[in-house]
Amino acid sequence: MEEIYSVFDQSEVISVYDGGVKTSYSSGSDGYGKILNSWNDMIAGSHQMPAFGVSINDLTVKEMQTGKWVEFEFGKKLTCCGMPFEKLLVAVNKDYYGFNLIRYESERGYDGRCFYLDLVGKNMGEFYDLLCNL
Repeated sequence: MEEIYSVFDQSEVISVYDGGVKTSYSSGSDGYGKILNSWNDMIAGSHQMPAFGVSINDLTVKEMQTGKWVEFEFGKKLTCCGMPFEKLLVAVNKDYYGFNLIRYESERGYDGRCFYLDLVGKNMGEFYDLLCNL
């Protein structure tokens, strides 16, 4: 079983959605490295907590058409805390001090329970700014 903090380095592709427009960065690319480094700095010292809700695929896909989102694609099924996923999706907002990690499975889409990370006094500001300036 994987720890949620350790899985991000295993991602093969990181995609950024901005107002529904998707830009993807493959492992080894400059953009991928910048995003992953900023992400890992942001989540350092964070706490995993129970999520307060579940994702409903149709609603999540609709929400992805607005705002900023980042998605980590792993190219294989991983499991953490008994919950499988192939991708993890996050809404990005400058003022978020915690967020849901929305699980994606090819047979279910974005349906189901989420993970939740509390950034413990930090927010997504620097990560958000990086995504705006890629």
